[in-house]
Amino acid sequence: MSKIHVMDHPLIQHKVALIRDKNTGSKDFRELVEEIAMLMAYEVTRDFPLKEVEIETPVATAKVKMIDGKNVAIVPILRAGLGMVNGMLNLVPAAKVGHIGLYRDPDSLKPVDYYCKLPVDIEEREAIIVDPMLATGGSANEAIAILKRHHAKNIKLVCLIGAPEGIKAVSEAHPDVDVFVAAVDEKLNEHCYIVPGLGDAGDRLFGTK
Repeated sequence: MSKIHVMDHPLIQHKVALIRDKNTGSKDFRELVEEIAMLMAYEVTRDFPLKEVEIETPVATAKVKMIDGKNVAIVPILRAGLGMVNGMLNLVPAAKVGHIGLYRDPDSLKPVDYYCKLPVDIEEREAIIVDPMLATGGSANEAIAILKRHHAKNIKLVCLIGAPEGIKAVSEAHPDVDVFVAAVDEKLNEHCYIVPGLGDAGDRLFGTK
């Protein structure tokens, strides 16, 4: 089964509380989502391997540790996932960015893919899928499946808020994918919105309804 990582750092929890508030405007919401993504990136990259290299300091020669050849691809699920990209890039600036476009069919509630553009060497990269909300798990599962069809082997899913139903769905469909969330909420409502959640992340990021 997937490893589920719930980020309980006080800074993350504080900022999650702010984005939940319906009175937080788009500008502040965007900045907070970026900040949370950056803080989460710190933990998401914790297992990156290190190598020992030799450098010259202004005083002497030193043996130091550096990340050992870990190529990263950050893959937002459009459109809300875009809000998390810059936060991740702040910590992993050499990462390449792919994009997967999905929308939920209003009748079937199933994900429909309409766009996919990935780095040509995606199979050699650690792929980090970002999407603020993990509700039913349908979009996340479809995005993971798309990456696997492009031969990506090392995949992680990073979301701000997850519903138990979505976490379970991803864990069962893709047990090889680790899931990182900043909060696990109570449930989904009859419209498959996360409760208490924060509303529609895309609308709040971009000021649309």
